[in-house]
Amino acid sequence: MIFEENKFVIKLGEKIGFLFSYCLFTTILFFVLSFSGHGLVFWKVAIITFIITLIGLIIKRVLK
Repeated sequence: MIFEENKFVIKLGEKIGFLFSYCLFTTILFFVLSFSGHGLVFWKVAIITFIITLIGLIIKRVLK
């Protein structure tokens, strides 16, 4: 039997992986900035990370 790839599962896995990576990077960046003496709140770090992500997506689309 020949099975087709389940595209829904692949797309879902990519989105879950992206979300996990985003949360992990945001948490690491928050701890690094906290230990370096910057008094940032977690949601501000999340916004900074979101801006970095948007810039990366824009560059990816422009270079496509």
